[in-house]
Amino acid sequence: MGSRLGSTFESLAAEILEEYLAANPVTATSLGEHRYDDRLPEPGCRAGEREAELWRTRLAQLDALDVEGLALPDRIDHAILVHRLVARDFELTELREREWNPLVANPGTAIHLLLAREFAPLPQRLRCVGGRLAAIPHTLSVARSELREMPEVHVQTAIGQFTGTRTLLATELERALSQDSTMRVELEPALEAATAALDEHIAWLAQRQDDSRGDARLGPELFSRRLRLTLDTEDFPDEVLARAELELARVEEEIAETASRVAGAPARPGQVREVLDALAVDAPDDATIVALAETALAETTAFVAEHELVTLIPDPVEIVVMPEIHRGVAVAYCDPPGPLETTPLPTFYAISPTPGDWPPERVASFFREYNVHMVRNLTIHEAMPGHVLQLAHDRRCRANTPVRSAFWSGPFVEGWAVYAEELMVGRGFGGDAVRMQQLKMQLRMTINAILDVRVHTRGMTREEGMRLMLERGHQEEGEAVGKWRRALLTSTQLSTYFVGYLGVREIVRDLAAGHPDWPARRLHDTVLAHGSPPPRHLRRLLGL
Repeated sequence: MGSRLGSTFESLAAEILEEYLAANPVTATSLGEHRYDDRLPEPGCRAGEREAELWRTRLAQLDALDVEGLALPDRIDHAILVHRLVARDFELTELREREWNPLVANPGTAIHLLLAREFAPLPQRLRCVGGRLAAIPHTLSVARSELREMPEVHVQTAIGQFTGTRTLLATELERALSQDSTMRVELEPALEAATAALDEHIAWLAQRQDDSRGDARLGPELFSRRLRLTLDTEDFPDEVLARAELELARVEEEIAETASRVAGAPARPGQVREVLDALAVDAPDDATIVALAETALAETTAFVAEHELVTLIPDPVEIVVMPEIHRGVAVAYCDPPGPLETTPLPTFYAISPTPGDWPPERVASFFREYNVHMVRNLTIHEAMPGHVLQLAHDRRCRANTPVRSAFWSGPFVEGWAVYAEELMVGRGFGGDAVRMQQLKMQLRMTINAILDVRVHTRGMTREEGMRLMLERGHQEEGEAVGKWRRALLTSTQLSTYFVGYLGVREIVRDLAAGHPDWPARRLHDTVLAHGSPPPRHLRRLLGL
């Protein structure tokens, strides 16, 4: 009975995943499933309603299964799949971003994904680019017909991002086409039409910028629902806020103690900022940032090996210069191949010089924030033993269904990376100089969760948010300005780091308490052996 039921669930899960990827072709490309690379999502609210109806039908079928008769890993995958479909139904029928968020219709990522990795020969990828280019005029026309009450910050950001997509076609795509004259001839009509459609859409957005009166804040009810779906927990906003404010006070004490030690003087007001400012003098620039990242990656890898913290996996990693369209937010990110990708591809550790149009004072502020010591800490988070290594372990997880691979838990992935920072500095990596940056990042992460809740449910003003980030978070002004915009643009995402970190930290603590004889490597390998499930499900898989 159990085996037959397991087989039934596995078949149903495979069918649902197939439908999900077909309905969300850009997501499919990012995951490494390339059968839909020539498509954009079907535009329009009616298409969203049809998709939501499909998920409600599938949820009923999943609910009809005897879940308790499944093996534990399949019960976990069942729960993850149900949660993803419920979340997608919420996105389509309650959040309804297609009607107010102009960023949703931007096709830039859809094109970039096809150009960034050599998962197939260039002509094959360019032919798929052509399919997506051909869909751009209709997609943008439908978006203009349905967008209402757009928030000003979303319109401003969309103008910049659509302009970035226009630049992508004129640069990255043009470079690719220069390698294949046959494909240039084939794609030219679609490229011209897509370029004209983007120009029209950018002009349309610019005309509406001054009278965009939509509210960027979700409000308590919608935010609460979205938060629990994003985190895959039962946490309400007030609970997240209370924990974050307690944690902020704890980290403030710890960074004050560390600053006193660095300064060699008793703790006093203003000392933390003085120590951070002194450390920030040791800053890279556009010419040295990539070499610094290469050195930091070698250092962190050697440290993990020497201290036997986690099993190293020799998957290829390439340090790349961040594309211009992605610059200006953070100095680094991890860009792994999709979990469903079958072609062996490297993970990119992307490093960012500053955008070419930034004035010197903004460049200087950026590199004060992302100084030499901060880049070493960020390399822990983004690469070793953070995202790069954790996702390499994830790729070796073998489950009965691809559900866990396709639907990563953002809180777990980010929570592990934040935990990795704490792990490394706790073992002495980089001394107090890096520890100060790690604690500053922990302040930032905790403040992110406070911003997230207070902006969308408590009416926090820009002045209050900036004061919190500058005074208690010790952030550079440019960093704080960008984070305020991000809080308005990405409701609930800023909470994933904090809640995920607490979840991972508690799992490691409880596992270690149950196995006090386990060395660090066995402990951490065990935590990473089940893919990237939500922390609450990982606890069950580990028997905690």
